[in-house]
Amino acid sequence: MRRVLRRLFPEATSISAKERLRAASGALAGILATGLLGSLALRADASLPALIAPMGASAVLLFAVPSSPLAQPWSILCGNIVAAFVGVTTALAIEDPFLASAIAIGVAIAAMMALRCLHPPSGAIALTAVLGGPAIHDLGYGFVFWPVAGNSLALLLLALVFNNLTGRPYPHSIKPPATDHGTADPAPMQRIGFTSADLDDVLKEYDEFLDIDREDLETILRRTELRSYRRRATHLDCASIMSRDVVAVAPDNSLKEAQDVMRSHHFRALPVTNDRAEVVGIVTQTDFLDKATWTKGRPRIGLAQRIRLVLSGASAPNDTVKDIMTTPVRTVAPDTPIADAIVIFAEEGLHYLPVTGGTNKLVGILSQSDVLVAMLADSANQNYEARLTA
Repeated sequence: MRRVLRRLFPEATSISAKERLRAASGALAGILATGLLGSLALRADASLPALIAPMGASAVLLFAVPSSPLAQPWSILCGNIVAAFVGVTTALAIEDPFLASAIAIGVAIAAMMALRCLHPPSGAIALTAVLGGPAIHDLGYGFVFWPVAGNSLALLLLALVFNNLTGRPYPHSIKPPATDHGTADPAPMQRIGFTSADLDDVLKEYDEFLDIDREDLETILRRTELRSYRRRATHLDCASIMSRDVVAVAPDNSLKEAQDVMRSHHFRALPVTNDRAEVVGIVTQTDFLDKATWTKGRPRIGLAQRIRLVLSGASAPNDTVKDIMTTPVRTVAPDTPIADAIVIFAEEGLHYLPVTGGTNKLVGILSQSDVLVAMLADSANQNYEARLTA
């Protein structure tokens, strides 16, 4: 009986009350605004419907699960329009409503899958075209343009605005990959565990549509794998291995001064701190190469970087560190486990992590080399202890 109940009632997902309220509010605002816009657009012709029922199902996807492949702009626009066209064509060609309904749904699904625009509410649109009654049938192919295309476009635009304003990037995009070094080597996260080809082979064997983006699925699996490693990793924290005698620069230091500090200390990165020792950024060799122009061996702010700074609303560039530093900067706390730092290095493609105290004051810096040495030393200690207890 328990097994049957588990199949009938899926386990609740860990969604916060805030997210539930966000999704419900979005759907409410989206449908209300779409209906009002439709009413305003149809003042001259009250015979046309301002809003059709399948938009409610589209709203569930666009606002409750905006990361779903079924909820992306191409899916809703192309899916709804294709289904409407198929439904109208079928209704005109076949008199029997049940046969027409079945054929409309089957052909619509096949067309949407071929065009990579599968959108479940589009099935209701195909049925509406067949079973909508005289008011819908009188529209003919006009039904494709209004209300289907009009409602779909209005709801999509509202979803674009609402989701992005409430912290849900839409159209959905996964976290950008680590910096590409232009070599044949895969990213660090792809060198452990399974490969992308392994995942592709499994998906082919599974041979079912999954309501999750393939890249999202790979990212989730790799992050799960990293956290599995973290659970089994060393118990050291960042404070135990970080560099404490940290050399930093101020935002108003000249580029030449920062370059001289990096060269004299053989550093590849420098934390940038204000007069209260709070971390406000980090400047790296990559920043010097990508954002500065070199004239007679001296780094200066070039025209392209000046334009970027002006467009971002920054203060007038004057060839200082603040003109090229990376901000905001990723930091860790002294008590952050080394295993967590490893995950950050691997996932975000970073090489250095400033270590800050409770008030964001700089207390140290952690490099990938520091972590590697600590892992090797800890592994050696564990092997030595294992031999003693054997």
